[in-house]
Amino acid sequence: MTKSDIRLSVYREDDSVKRINWEADDAPADMNKEAKAMLLALWDADARNSLRIDLWTQDMTVHDMNDFFYQTLLTMADTYQSATNNKGLMAEIKMFAREFAEKAAKFEARPSNMP
Repeated sequence: MTKSDIRLSVYREDDSVKRINWEADDAPADMNKEAKAMLLALWDADARNSLRIDLWTQDMTVHDMNDFFYQTLLTMADTYQSATNNKGLMAEIKMFAREFAEKAAKFEARPSNMP
């Protein structure tokens, strides 16, 4: 058995996140990378509950958040298929991700004074 650490550092000021940094023992290079957002989900098997930390910096743009969610949904679909071998549901998650991206782009493009 081997151990690998992933370290997250969150820099806050008042009620906003100013910076997120991460590094990992298994990273391809010795690095400390900055991120604009993170979604961390852990499964508590005893409580049968998902534990989450969702953070983003104050300068994360709506466009970047839309891309982040789209790419996260695609990755979740691949992970789900890998874990369950359910290709049909993986395809549905990816279809939802594409629909999400289209709707997010339309919402982002609308004039700010329209609902």
